[in-house]
Amino acid sequence: MTDPRPAEVRWAEPGDAAAVADRIAAELAKPGPKRIAVPGGSTPVKVFALLADRALDWSGVTLCLTDDRQVPDDHPASNYGKLVAALGDSGVTVERLVEGAAVAPFDLVWLGMGEDGHVASLFPHMHALIRPGPAVIATTPVPLPSEAPFPRLTLNRRALKATAEIILVITGATKKQLVERVLGGADTYPVSDFLRGFGPPVTIYWSA
Repeated sequence: MTDPRPAEVRWAEPGDAAAVADRIAAELAKPGPKRIAVPGGSTPVKVFALLADRALDWSGVTLCLTDDRQVPDDHPASNYGKLVAALGDSGVTVERLVEGAAVAPFDLVWLGMGEDGHVASLFPHMHALIRPGPAVIATTPVPLPSEAPFPRLTLNRRALKATAEIILVITGATKKQLVERVLGGADTYPVSDFLRGFGPPVTIYWSA
């Protein structure tokens, strides 16, 4: 499902959490089963909280994390644990990341981005197990971030691009400036491959 065309990029307006919630709700409103990849961190929890009071049908939806820390589900750093806690009684299926597993295509991939330009757990510097095709791989950031000093599991680039659309959700002036540098030609960041390489269209949601 690799797209042979350069990615088309646009900025959403507005680009705040409410707009992201509207985009997820619109995806859920489409007929048939749906597969959506979502990042970890605090932003998805905020967005899902905004969706909690809406009459949404999650029963045909499979959510897969773009990446997670290799910790127990009940560990505070577990994105899987946070996702299940936020949506566990909604009827959604939460797909666990398993190292080496093949990954089916998505209808929507939601990416976050770090201030170093990493997406999912694809870092500028890392140890990674290379696997062909859309797959879950093991990665270890170099250096390990002090706030989350854990090895990771992540969807690889092929899996993240195997989708009809990508949304990139970022906050703050620093991240916006980095994205603008990438769109202006910088190609040294992991996010560069998604914004300037070949692949599905990307909509950027930015808020201060």
